[in-house]
Amino acid sequence: MVRKKITVNVHEAKTTLSRLIDAAEKGVQVTIARNGDPVVELVPLKTQPQRISGTYPELHVGPEFFAPLSDQDLEDWEGKP
Repeated sequence: MVRKKITVNVHEAKTTLSRLIDAAEKGVQVTIARNGDPVVELVPLKTQPQRISGTYPELHVGPEFFAPLSDQDLEDWEGKP
């Protein structure tokens, strides 16, 4: 698979930044050059999948979670000496 490459100068990058970002997100290698010399590459950040609130199938809460705290645990939780 041949990866598409784009090289633009700084001035063009400033005026077309949104399009360059879109291209980089689609897998295009975007290089920004100054006076014809490549200086940076525009690359997308790896994103985490969007987490949907309330969905966590691995979570299991056992009955001990709902048991009352011992007096010592309660004092520790409340920061009492």
